[in-house]
Amino acid sequence: MNVQNLIVLRKLNIFCVIRMSVLVQYVVVRGDLLKKMEWPIGAIIAQACHACTAVTHLFYNDNYTQAYLANLDVMHKVILEVPDETSLNNLRLTLTNENIDHKLWIEQPENIPTCLATKPYPKDKVQSYFKKYKLLKL
Repeated sequence: MNVQNLIVLRKLNIFCVIRMSVLVQYVVVRGDLLKKMEWPIGAIIAQACHACTAVTHLFYNDNYTQAYLANLDVMHKVILEVPDETSLNNLRLTLTNENIDHKLWIEQPENIPTCLATKPYPKDKVQSYFKKYKLLKL
C-alpha cells in the first residue's frame, strides 16, 4: 500500500488508518429537472453543490468525512441521475432504511426535492445502492 494514499486520523486518542482511494461520495440528481422542467444547467449544478455542502456540514465530525476532507486532491465523487422525484424519494427511503447517511436537498421556496448526496463512504460499503443508476448527462 502506498503511504501517500493513507491518512492517519486521530480522534478521541484513537488512530484510524483509512485508504483514501476507497472513499467516495455519491451525488444523485433528478434528470427531469433538465429534460422536462427545462432548468438551466447552472441551477442543476447548484443543487448538487448545495447537497454536497449540506451533507458535509451534517456529518462533519464523522471519521470518513474527516478522512475525505484531509486530502482535498484525492476526493472522489460519482454524479448519477435518477429519472424523477419518485425515484429520488425511493432511493432516499432505501438509504434511510439501510442507515446510509445522506442529505436530500429540497429547493426552497418551491419545496422541490432535487438532489441527494451521501456522506463519504468506503466505495464497497455503498456502491451496491447506486449500481442501477447511470452517470448524469447534461
